[in-house]
Amino acid sequence: MKLNHFLCLAMLLCAVIDVKAAISPTELTCEYLDNPAVVDVLQPRLAWINQAEEGERGQKQTAWEIRVASSVDLLKEPDLWQSGKVKSEESNRIEYAGKSLSSRAECWWQVRVWDKNGTVSEWSEPAFWRMGILDPNEWNAKWIGAPWQGEEPLPKPSNPGVKLPAELPPPAPLLRKSFALNKKIKQAVAFVTGLGYFEFYLNGQKVGNDVLVPNQTNYGKRPGLIHENIPLEDHFRDYRVMYLAYDVKDILQQGNNVAGAIVGNGFYNPAKYWALGYGTPRFIAQIHVVYEDGSEDVIVSDESWKASKSPILMDMVYYGEHYDARLEQAGWNTVDFNDARWKPVALRKAPDGRLVAHTARPDRIMEELKPVTIRKEKDGHYWVDFGIEVSGWLCLTGVEGPAGHKITINYFSNEYSGDNTYTLRGEGQESYAARFNWFVFSAVEIINWPGELTADQIRAEVVHTAIEASATFECSNSMFEEINTIWRRSQTDNMHGGVASDCPHRERSAYTGDGQVACVTVLHNYDARNFYHKWIQDMVDAQNPETGYVPNGAPWQPGCGGGVAWGAAICVMPWEFYRHYGSVDLLQNTYEPMKAYLRYMQTWVDDDGIMFSKRTGKDGKILKWFNLGDWVAPGDLPPDDMVHTFYLWYCADILSKTAAVLGEEDDSRLYQGIAEATKQAFFKRFYDPLKHSYGKAGGNIFALKMGVPEEQREQVIHRLTQDVLEHNGHLDTGIFGTRFFFEVLSANGLHELAYQAMNKREEPSYGHWLELGATTTRENWNEDGSHNHPMFGGGLVWLYRDLAGMRLAEGSAGYRKIVFRPQLIEELDYVSYYNKTSYGRCGIDWKKQDQKLQITLTVPVGCQAEVHVPLMDANKITESQQALDRAESVRFLYEKEDARIYAIGSGTYHFLSE
Repeated sequence: MKLNHFLCLAMLLCAVIDVKAAISPTELTCEYLDNPAVVDVLQPRLAWINQAEEGERGQKQTAWEIRVASSVDLLKEPDLWQSGKVKSEESNRIEYAGKSLSSRAECWWQVRVWDKNGTVSEWSEPAFWRMGILDPNEWNAKWIGAPWQGEEPLPKPSNPGVKLPAELPPPAPLLRKSFALNKKIKQAVAFVTGLGYFEFYLNGQKVGNDVLVPNQTNYGKRPGLIHENIPLEDHFRDYRVMYLAYDVKDILQQGNNVAGAIVGNGFYNPAKYWALGYGTPRFIAQIHVVYEDGSEDVIVSDESWKASKSPILMDMVYYGEHYDARLEQAGWNTVDFNDARWKPVALRKAPDGRLVAHTARPDRIMEELKPVTIRKEKDGHYWVDFGIEVSGWLCLTGVEGPAGHKITINYFSNEYSGDNTYTLRGEGQESYAARFNWFVFSAVEIINWPGELTADQIRAEVVHTAIEASATFECSNSMFEEINTIWRRSQTDNMHGGVASDCPHRERSAYTGDGQVACVTVLHNYDARNFYHKWIQDMVDAQNPETGYVPNGAPWQPGCGGGVAWGAAICVMPWEFYRHYGSVDLLQNTYEPMKAYLRYMQTWVDDDGIMFSKRTGKDGKILKWFNLGDWVAPGDLPPDDMVHTFYLWYCADILSKTAAVLGEEDDSRLYQGIAEATKQAFFKRFYDPLKHSYGKAGGNIFALKMGVPEEQREQVIHRLTQDVLEHNGHLDTGIFGTRFFFEVLSANGLHELAYQAMNKREEPSYGHWLELGATTTRENWNEDGSHNHPMFGGGLVWLYRDLAGMRLAEGSAGYRKIVFRPQLIEELDYVSYYNKTSYGRCGIDWKKQDQKLQITLTVPVGCQAEVHVPLMDANKITESQQALDRAESVRFLYEKEDARIYAIGSGTYHFLSE
């Protein structure tokens, strides 16, 4: 009887004690952002990462539940969406399915999940998103600008080498508006944008920490777009202007308030040979204020605002910035300022582009650098070295001198990125940093500094799009780490306005060819989901809707040269994005544009199945800058028709896979047929049976990437080996060949050769740049051209996928299925690579010591992996110091000559091979 009594008590206790789930949802995002300030997707996509308890293996999510409410207080009884329990392992891009959302709606949400045992987690911490202005008719604000300017942009200089155009824009305008709020404020949100760049102020305070906003898009029509080298009409699919949203409740006050703005030229009025402008600077703002009593006020930009000239005498993205502090109007954006002498603003035409929410990462100050050395020269000038080449600007603080004293800042890289001067107002200590242009430099020359320059008076502010590193790479060969580091710096130096440029100083153009060739390496280093989601949309917008042609740059600037591989970005980048992040919706949104570009490519295919683009100008002559093949090889380039045909195959193959993912089976077979026919045409045209080769400079690389006929394979591999050895073990490829060079070698039994090619310090090689003192990657393998180009970074994906040995399984996406296959190198002791995937941290590190191999692996919750464990001398393998038959979530699959292969679930594993 006593035993039954205790059993009853135990059962009762179990009933009242909650069993804790082994996973919990964290890092909630909406449209790839943490708590986005503005979203205009009618059914926003939500995501989270499940974190497993320490030591858990094989865990997965079996169901989820989401609740969404209009305030955080209503989450327990949500008024917008209560999904109920949904059986699903998916935690990425879950579409909101609640009540229709209205403009400016504030949405708070939480999620809870069930683990593999069916145990539910606690609700996550609340997350947030805000809807934008969804109906264009709800924009009551008007575009305004300076009354001393007209509508038309500055004319572009006729000389491409000119540093300053003959005609300069007037000073950047200051805009302001006084208004009163006579009730207690409950909510206040400002929806604002300015073209090309703007800063927004309320009651003397700059709103937000963004710089160089909004992101760059194709803002509208430019009738004079046609360029003598690129005769392209202004006929694009869509045009957009991005607006931002700021919560300003805590800045506004009951009573009198002032809104203000400074507007810069940006890419809206660039006046560069290859960058035709859209118009003069303009601004729009709509501030929605909700009072405690439920009533509302809307303050808008209109003809009631006033304007004056700012101390920014000149700001232009290709020419620099000049600032005269004597022209400052103290308190111009505060309530007490007297604006009686200011002029009424001028109303401006609205850009052709649609106003869309800035659901994209802006540019920000991402890092601050102190000087490495400060040296005073004989002429009294100062040389300040920061040690690494960055994009951003110099920030001066604590400057004292007489009024009118002008300081000149000369930024040093190997390319001009603009002039910069500051003229003192002569009243105590002064500070200055540029606003509407970035500069590229590793060192600066300071001319005419008043007094002695000290380290606390100067710093470099590193500026780029706010993209976050997601990965780490370590290697016992420190040169490989240095190569990865200088490429990463070059990549972020080139990320401004939500696009990636070719170089951050000379051209600043968002080349699609450079973008697609480096894309896969970016994805292996950064959380680039939001970045590419925006930039790929720019490419879709820039497509000609009738022909399917995709320009060489997006948003389009008419100076961009390129060719078939540039437009192929519309296929390559969405596919790589899907593979890496598992986002099917991006494939859905780009599928038709991908098909349209393939149709365009097919217009250049001859009767033999070879593609050779030969677009001509009005005079009937073939234009080089429309029809490039590969680019910047150490020697001769491969034939253009070879590169064009390879990319026809590559795009058709991607389209076939995309169609399969989307359930379009007929299309998948169609495009696979095109890919196969193109491959066979390539083999027939370019194979030399006497040399057993498809040619140097990438010919054999492209062929092996496609998959040569089996009877040719060994001979082609042998010929490729000889070619590399004849080139002293160096690569001989351009940017597109280099993208595949190292991976193709490793995939075809030449891993040691790939390692030796990466390990070179003589020209041409990545290591040679290091020998030259480079802190960023370059346009050429020598000293020529730009010293800040990320395009050769495409080849570095070999470091992570082959040398470290972590890659997506074929047919998988989002790292749901992973293959860990470390390929050992005699010279290396260890390699480590970890990246944060859509489902959590994933990675490998392997280390050789005392004839033993240690492999540590991390697999995210809900994911699976196949592990290839190389056999060492004793052919003995253990996991976490246990025999394999006792290791949790480890299952033997098969054995090869040099390795044993196992299947593992989520968790952390420690294999030892001896």
